[in-house]
Amino acid sequence: MEIKAELVKELRKKSNAGMMDCKTALVDSKGDIKKAEELLNERGLAQASKKALRATKEGLIDCYIHLGSKVGVMVEVNCETDFVARNEMFKNLVHDIALHIAAAAPLYVSMGDVPDDAVEKEKELYRKQALNEGKSEKIIDKIAEGRLKKYYEENCLMEQPFVKDNDIKIGDLVKQNIAKIGENIVIKRFTRYVLGEEK
Repeated sequence: MEIKAELVKELRKKSNAGMMDCKTALVDSKGDIKKAEELLNERGLAQASKKALRATKEGLIDCYIHLGSKVGVMVEVNCETDFVARNEMFKNLVHDIALHIAAAAPLYVSMGDVPDDAVEKEKELYRKQALNEGKSEKIIDKIAEGRLKKYYEENCLMEQPFVKDNDIKIGDLVKQNIAKIGENIVIKRFTRYVLGEEK
């Protein structure tokens, strides 16, 4: 099947994928641009997992000050090359992450950043709550694990639903951008300031 150059260009503009990847996806989807976009996403997310181990020494530090200047965020997001750090898509991602942090107030970047003692403290609290609710001893640990998952979703940036699109988590948003941009991306650290708040 012959794929017209205009169609390849249109898909490239939409997806930011390479020309050959766009052409292959269009051939595989028999010229259906929507299906081709889905194929690129699937293939890109598979590749994104492989890229997760690559070193990230470049990137950006971005700031977001919320309307009224009562909340401010500073975030560092790393990528592999200076070229990508200057890319508009990467800059937009970093800014969206800063905006999300201002709105959602996470305490940690990922589940691995939560101190062990804090995890144990939460688990113990959930166990006590379950006992007070009259739950059976046999299922208390299971209940505590389920509530701990909710704790991670509320307090870990990578587990939180993205404020601009609740259907995806921040972790998935990062993976999507790794797939589109073609480099590993890591949210390194952030600080969130609230006017008058005591630390």
